[in-house]
Amino acid sequence: MNNHMSGGKTRFWALLSDIWFLQDIIMENRYTLIAICHFGLEAILKKEITDLGLEIVNVEDGRITFAGDASAIPRANVFIRTAERILLCAGEFVATDFDTLFEGTKAIAWERYLPRDAKFWVTKATTNKSALYAPSAIQSIVKKAIVERLKGTYKVQRFEENGDEYPIRVFIAKDKVTIGLDTSGVSLHKRGYRTLVGKAPISETLAAALIKLTPWHADRVLVDPFCGSGTFPIEAALIGANIAPGMNREFAASSWNKVAPEKLWREAYAEAHDLVKKDVEMNIQGYDLDSEIVKCAMANAKAAGVSEYIHFQARDVKDLHHPKHYGFIITNPPYGERLEEKAELPELYRTIGESFKRLEDWSMFLITSYEEAEKYIGKKADKNRKIYNGMIKSYFYSFMGPKPPKKKE
Repeated sequence: MNNHMSGGKTRFWALLSDIWFLQDIIMENRYTLIAICHFGLEAILKKEITDLGLEIVNVEDGRITFAGDASAIPRANVFIRTAERILLCAGEFVATDFDTLFEGTKAIAWERYLPRDAKFWVTKATTNKSALYAPSAIQSIVKKAIVERLKGTYKVQRFEENGDEYPIRVFIAKDKVTIGLDTSGVSLHKRGYRTLVGKAPISETLAAALIKLTPWHADRVLVDPFCGSGTFPIEAALIGANIAPGMNREFAASSWNKVAPEKLWREAYAEAHDLVKKDVEMNIQGYDLDSEIVKCAMANAKAAGVSEYIHFQARDVKDLHHPKHYGFIITNPPYGERLEEKAELPELYRTIGESFKRLEDWSMFLITSYEEAEKYIGKKADKNRKIYNGMIKSYFYSFMGPKPPKKKE
């Protein structure tokens, strides 16, 4: 490891200057956090963060950096619906070779986060337009640098790593290294209710974000005619009843007493329970051709604690009708990933268009990767937003209906 130690004092102090700002924030009991999201949904995530009273530091594609005190860690994990995970930013610096990567990582005050018995590893390293591009080598160097730092702090030569888990993630973009502790652990889209899934399910975080991109409110009818395992109806019910998505699950940082003491987690969970709307009334419906997947949706809604708000039924989209006015269709219809399915898409989207046309004053929002969706629906969307559903480039089409008349005082 001597070659890593021979960079010289000048380079070492230059690296320290990149990290001091973050550590000054920590000294004031403030942290820099990073929320990861789907590309194209940054505006929705930004609003969620500001609604929690947290300070936005920077907005980039697929991630938002924000700041707050220690309570921001549990509150962000418990309340934010549209992020994939929340990282605690330990340090940022520029590195164009493995020596500077090692020295920059070692200069971070890891003892502020990691106790002597911490089990820590670099779970993922990603690079983009950078001199360093080998993920496995980056993971190895970062781990070694952290060990070297902690050896000096704790005066030991070997770590048992038999304590709480601290997963670490590394991002390198245009040679700028960002190292963060993954406070979420299991991805935030895993709310805990979806134990049964259908074919090509949409993630919970993406579904919540797409609902938030619409003007739907709990007092308006919502129908998903391709509900599958029920993600859109369930996420809508959680939003309408103000049930925090992380209220009934645990997170990696729940036991990190050096970072966010247990008391702060208890307070975040208690706040979430207090904010639930217990007297809300909603009219949410989910339809699917497959009666077995409808049963799965019912079970998932029950697990999420929102079954009382949703009516699921086996029904074809061609039979879609509703007596109420000014309702919403929010759905994820088939994309036709297989060749034999692609041949069926024109007729399917034509049927969607015909059913929507019968609901004269309704609005429709659908996410699909099918390039000719508007052509066969027979109507040009008022808005078309590009969204990445996993690695699939998709489009979120908005067909806006008229606004309902204002209620008299």
